[in-house]
Amino acid sequence: KYYLSKSQNDKAAQSLLNKLIRSNLVNTTNQVEVLQRDPNSPLYSVKSFEELRLKPQLLQGVYAMGFNRPSKIQENALPMMLAEPPQNLIAQSQSGTGKTAAFVLAMLSHVDPNNKFPQALCVSPTYELALQTGKVIEQMGKHYSEVKLVYAIRGNKLQRGTQLQEQVVIGTPGTMLDWCLKFKFIDPKKIKVFVLDEADVMIATQGHQDQSIRIQRMLPKQCQMLLFSATFEETVWNFAQRIVPDPNIIKLKREEETLDTIKQYYVLCNSKEEKFMALCNIYGAITIAQAMIFCHTRKTAGWLAGELSREGHQVALLSGEMQVEQRAAVIDRFRDGKEKVLVTTNVCARGIDVEQVSVVINFDLPVDRDGNPDNETYLHRIGRTGRFGKRGLAINMVDSRFSMNVLNKIQDHFNKKIEKLDTDDLDEIEKIAG
Repeated sequence: KYYLSKSQNDKAAQSLLNKLIRSNLVNTTNQVEVLQRDPNSPLYSVKSFEELRLKPQLLQGVYAMGFNRPSKIQENALPMMLAEPPQNLIAQSQSGTGKTAAFVLAMLSHVDPNNKFPQALCVSPTYELALQTGKVIEQMGKHYSEVKLVYAIRGNKLQRGTQLQEQVVIGTPGTMLDWCLKFKFIDPKKIKVFVLDEADVMIATQGHQDQSIRIQRMLPKQCQMLLFSATFEETVWNFAQRIVPDPNIIKLKREEETLDTIKQYYVLCNSKEEKFMALCNIYGAITIAQAMIFCHTRKTAGWLAGELSREGHQVALLSGEMQVEQRAAVIDRFRDGKEKVLVTTNVCARGIDVEQVSVVINFDLPVDRDGNPDNETYLHRIGRTGRFGKRGLAINMVDSRFSMNVLNKIQDHFNKKIEKLDTDDLDEIEKIAG
């Protein structure tokens, strides 16, 4: 048995959270880079789903899911995935870019519903992520009922000697390997499409990496290999190249986070309680928009949310001990504007995009374990307020010589002056927040 390492657990949870809170595609202005296996073959991209000549049942499924036209990644990936003969692909894309729908479409397009045996495999790092992909398959295949799906996951115990009738199998690497090798539920030689999703999460567990490679080695030469990952550090890249021979490569360049459109201020206080008083002064001005307040520890976040609630403010709290589903519910409420202010720790907010946040308050400045300024986290926290070209506001609470020192170092790092704010000057704050 392989247990998830802490980093994988966090990554898997973050990925699941993003899937749960995405009701629609992220509107990205990012550039897509395509590196073709054969640079001489024409590069096709599509602007509509009709151009792909999908089976009518699948086109119906696509529209029923609310996709009106292909996303950036789908424009380039789908023609490659649906080509004849099919082409292999390594694609980088963040959550919300439509990549799951893209590979699901490829799987459903390539299987033959008349053949009652597995023809498409998809491996995901965790049970929950496998279920999320399964949901997309069920939605997209709603009008294509001849194609069936089965989950190769821990709890799904089949009788020995079972002959699977389902064309699509989705599951985790360990169970999928057992079904191919030990129980012979799946004949790997009949597989036409192999998808490996969330490769960056997958490789955080050595066992998953080995199992995935063992599955891939059993598949026929002409099997289409598709691999997806949000990030491509060298370790992920090495793994991807072992899984996918002769790949086409699609990269979605990340949106540059910038501090250019963000006004930054700091408020000088002497204690946690003074910080709270200052926050209450600012509060009326900031709730015109939606705000996120970051704390260093769970304990502070809990205390602050409680104090704000006692003052009669409507706040939401995101905390590390919550289940992923609970976190998703909190973010959904915040996103819908039911609460205007979200109090959170760093860990919880990683990877969350809520477009309408225009104010970020650092109740505690971000520092690493050794107490050094965490510049990347600072950028990531307040960068979200200025996304999509909007103006944003960041307010930093300083309550000691130590935190003033941290702030000065952050200032120097980004070469951006952080102005002092008088919390009694509410007109100024309202002007900025509004």
